[in-house]
Amino acid sequence: MENKINIHLIKELKSIIYQAKQDVVTAVNTTMVKTYWEIGRMIVEDEQEGEKRAKYGKAQLQTISSELTKEFGRGFDVRNLRNMRQFYLTFPKWNSVSAKLSWTHYRVLMRVENQEAREWYIKESIENNWSVRALERQISKLYYERLLSSQDKVLIAKEAKEKTDVLQVDIKEHLRDPYIFDFLNLPSQALLESNIEQALIDNLQKFLLELGRGFAFVSRQQRLQVEGQDFYIDLVFYNFKLKCFLLIDLKLGKLTHQDVGQMDTYVRVYDKFHKGDDDNPTIGLILCSESSQAVAKYSVLSDRKQLFSSKYLPFLPTQEELEKQLLKERRLLIDNERQKIGK
Repeated sequence: MENKINIHLIKELKSIIYQAKQDVVTAVNTTMVKTYWEIGRMIVEDEQEGEKRAKYGKAQLQTISSELTKEFGRGFDVRNLRNMRQFYLTFPKWNSVSAKLSWTHYRVLMRVENQEAREWYIKESIENNWSVRALERQISKLYYERLLSSQDKVLIAKEAKEKTDVLQVDIKEHLRDPYIFDFLNLPSQALLESNIEQALIDNLQKFLLELGRGFAFVSRQQRLQVEGQDFYIDLVFYNFKLKCFLLIDLKLGKLTHQDVGQMDTYVRVYDKFHKGDDDNPTIGLILCSESSQAVAKYSVLSDRKQLFSSKYLPFLPTQEELEKQLLKERRLLIDNERQKIGK
């Protein structure tokens, strides 16, 4: 005689397990966000004190990163420490931070410069249970700005809800979050994106220098101050044929409106403080690498587009060349990472 399946029992068991996993994720996320905020606070305070003693630079962060990595494993590289520092500077009061959002949410939110817009996105993310993908979508589509300027707010809200309903937070998404694995120092099946990012930058640097079109390497992770905040440009080159600087920023993920706006700001600041009187205007290049595609976009201020088209393009790699190179290198790097973790 076949055993009858107790549908009600199965449903109750699934509910208990789901809630247990949710409790674990919530506990880890709350602790992680609080810890990273505290680390950011301590770095900023030490940096401010360091300004009185001696110039505080990236060497200190590298030392901190090395020591923490030896003790606690991944998750404390220099780039992530800078994110923690920026986290505290963006949210200097802990009571303005919600543990209902993940560290990955906050990494996205920190790119929103307008404080009112950022606070609005936080509120909406919590109330509507937005996933990181949903949040990124709304920011890239300028949802906040469109609502402010639109006469038909109901229509825009309806469109946004329809597009984000399928992108709401799933417990499985949290459990696959590589930042949680890094924080707990657990072996993750996710590829080490930070390793891939650094390797892509290495290969991109080599690729440009081997093109033979006048590129000279200037700096890597160059510090740039914008309105009192520190930003770091992945790669800076000087082209002696064009007599101009080229700023390059690499993103793992989709190209957003904020990425383009940020690069335009970098270009303006670089022209103001680094460009020589006899140099031509600086140009920017944003590279976005995803699992199956790549996007390359030159950032040129509107009043320089004619100069860029007529004089710059013959000496620069095309967007197609760059995208092809990114895809090629990413595939090779992913294969190497899979071998390392035994996939």
